[in-house]
Amino acid sequence: MRGSFPGVKSAALETDLLRALDRREIEVLFQPQFSCRTGAVVGAEALARWQHPSLGEIGARDLFAIAERAALVAPLSRHVVARALEDAASWPDELTLSLNITPEELGDARFAADFAELISKSTIAPGRLMLEITEDLLVRNLAQASSALAALRGLGFRTALDDFGAGFCNFRYLRELPLNAIKLDKIMIDGVPGDAKALAVLRAIMTLAKALELDVYAEGIETDVQRATIISEGCDYWQGFLRAQPMKSGDVLALSKTARGAGHG
Repeated sequence: MRGSFPGVKSAALETDLLRALDRREIEVLFQPQFSCRTGAVVGAEALARWQHPSLGEIGARDLFAIAERAALVAPLSRHVVARALEDAASWPDELTLSLNITPEELGDARFAADFAELISKSTIAPGRLMLEITEDLLVRNLAQASSALAALRGLGFRTALDDFGAGFCNFRYLRELPLNAIKLDKIMIDGVPGDAKALAVLRAIMTLAKALELDVYAEGIETDVQRATIISEGCDYWQGFLRAQPMKSGDVLALSKTARGAGHG
C-alpha cells in the first residue's frame, strides 16, 4: 500500500509529516521537459520529495498517500506549490512550470479562486503554468472537475490530463474537459516501436489529440529509440531520464542555458 513502510506505524509517519511541513522540510525537485521540434528545455514539472530522517527519500506518490491518511493533502499541496513558485521565480519567461493538482483540491468548489489568489503572490504569470490532473477526480465527479478547469482556464492557466493511458483512458474526458494538453503515461511508450499494437495505439491517440488541438507530452522517455519514435509520431514535448532526472531549480536554469538545453544536442 502506498505510503506504508515495514515496521513503521502510520500514525508516526503522519506526525512526522506535520512536523516536516512546519519546518519546511518538504522540498521540490523539477523534471525538465523538452521540445520535440527543437530539443530545447521548455519547462519542468514540479515533484515533491521528503527527505525523512530515518527512511530516506520519500517520493510524491507515497508522500501524498501519507498526507491523505492524515487529512493533510491541502496543506501539503499548498506548500509544494508555494515552494515550486518560489524556486522557479528566477526562470526566464519562456520556461513553463507544471504543477500537479490533487483530486481533493479540484473537488473543492473554492479551489479555483483560492489557487488564483496563491498564484497572484508569485512573479510567474498564469500563462506559464500547466496544471496537471489525473483520472482519479474525473471518476469521482466529472462535472465538478470540468467546472473547476474551466474557471482556471478563464484565469489564464493551462491544463493537462496527466498519466493518460495508465487508467481507464476514457476518451470522454478529452471531449468534455477544457484541456490544453495530455501527458502520455510511460506505459503508452513501452514497447514502441517494436510492438505493432502499441505503435498503432500511440498513432491513434496522436491523431485524436491533434484533431482536438491538444498538445501531447510523452513521459518516461529513457532511450534514444523511444525519443525518435515519439518525435516521428508527432509528439510535441517529452520528459524522462534520457536527458535529465529530477533536479533542483538552479540546475533546470543552468541546463536551459547549455547547448543541449538550448536544443543543439
